[in-house]
Amino acid sequence: MTQQNPDSAPDHESPRGDPWHAFGYLVAGVGMYGFLGGVADRWLESSFLVVIGILLGAGLGLYMTFARFNRSQDQQSKQEKN
Repeated sequence: MTQQNPDSAPDHESPRGDPWHAFGYLVAGVGMYGFLGGVADRWLESSFLVVIGILLGAGLGLYMTFARFNRSQDQQSKQEKN
């Protein structure tokens, strides 16, 4: 069996970011804000804040994912220009 060196891959085929970061942002956002919404539901004796927390967490997780991947692509394109 031959061993492939990831450093020898051409630049256009190399991944731009780790997909586990995106997964982590989404899961952490939904989990954290869903938990906070559940705590607020019990404290305020309501039944809708957990849903708002989950949706807010998913939205913020998506925002963080796009912000991270766009930032890394912008930095790489600036480095390629130099």
